[in-house]
Amino acid sequence: MRNFEDDPTLSDLLNGEQLQRLNRILSGLCRQPIELGEQKADDSVAVDFNLQTVGWLSGGESIGERQAAAELVSFLMLFVAKYRLAANLHHDTTEASYAELQRQNDALRASEARFRELSEQLQEKVDEQVAVIRQTQQELFESARLRSVGQLAAGVAHEINNPIGFISSNLRVARDYLNDLQAIVPETDDNAGLLQDFQDLLTESVDGTSRIASIVADLKTFSSIDQADYSRCNINELLQSAIHLVQTEYSHSLQITERLNELPLLSGHPSRLSQSFFNVLDNAAQALRDDESGDGKGRVLVQSQVQGDFIQIIIQDNGCGIPEANRARIFDAFYTTRAVGSGTGLGLTVARDTVRAHGGDLTIHSRAGAGTRVTLTLPVTGS
Repeated sequence: MRNFEDDPTLSDLLNGEQLQRLNRILSGLCRQPIELGEQKADDSVAVDFNLQTVGWLSGGESIGERQAAAELVSFLMLFVAKYRLAANLHHDTTEASYAELQRQNDALRASEARFRELSEQLQEKVDEQVAVIRQTQQELFESARLRSVGQLAAGVAHEINNPIGFISSNLRVARDYLNDLQAIVPETDDNAGLLQDFQDLLTESVDGTSRIASIVADLKTFSSIDQADYSRCNINELLQSAIHLVQTEYSHSLQITERLNELPLLSGHPSRLSQSFFNVLDNAAQALRDDESGDGKGRVLVQSQVQGDFIQIIIQDNGCGIPEANRARIFDAFYTTRAVGSGTGLGLTVARDTVRAHGGDLTIHSRAGAGTRVTLTLPVTGS
């Protein structure tokens, strides 16, 4: 797609290889071969996209078969176009950001060249000014990057939620149908194996949709981190709830020591804070699981206390720790060292941004092979 205003053509939506593959798939679904192209034939059916005809379907056994195939292709085109639009928008935004950064960098270099011509008495001030400019530029770039990622995350979450809903519903109905089939299908070894395979496929599909729904929930949290209604929070109760959830997640095999001191109530968003505590605890549990050199005595310490005008929460483990090469990126959105499908890379990012949205901070001290200590501070003032 070229831009939002252009009317798409078939070649805009699908390249030659994709078109050939789609024709093979459609032919496999229909009783007679079927072909999608840009030329209209006598028996062809129009394929529409956004009220615009982008191609024609010919072949098939009947007009009904061609019309059904055309509706399927139009439905698929919608998602192809959305993907192209998102990709082009991301490309344009990236190019614009890069050009702006180049412009700022050129301006900075020119400014540095002029400063070098000044006397020795001005050199120290010049260096200080350059350092401030560079720091500000980095902060602005990081802020813009996270904001754009958040906007993208919100859009993706919204688009995925609806299809996941009806997919989950259809899978549940399919399970009911399978139970009915088991009662009426003749009991043979082949039928039993087929029904069992069908049951396993449905189970895997349901697990997959649940995983996608979990990822969407993390994306929603990430994209609206400071749009919450606050209420009075008992931090110790939120910590205990998160501990219980993590224990359940890991089949109550974790050794978690609680040292929770009396704390004042805090004005905050309970669900976001709970999610942050859970994310940090889940990372600690994962570190214990990944500690190949461990002696089977992995432990997690959860401590809460008041330090001056702040509530301090400490979550410490004696797991595998964080390698030095990875520490600089631990707060990067979508960065994860876990296996594909085991993490979204948003846990620490969401936790840090949630704590900062409450006026606090999150710090991490870790050493490879020695464990990790995460300290969350939340201000008591105004609570």
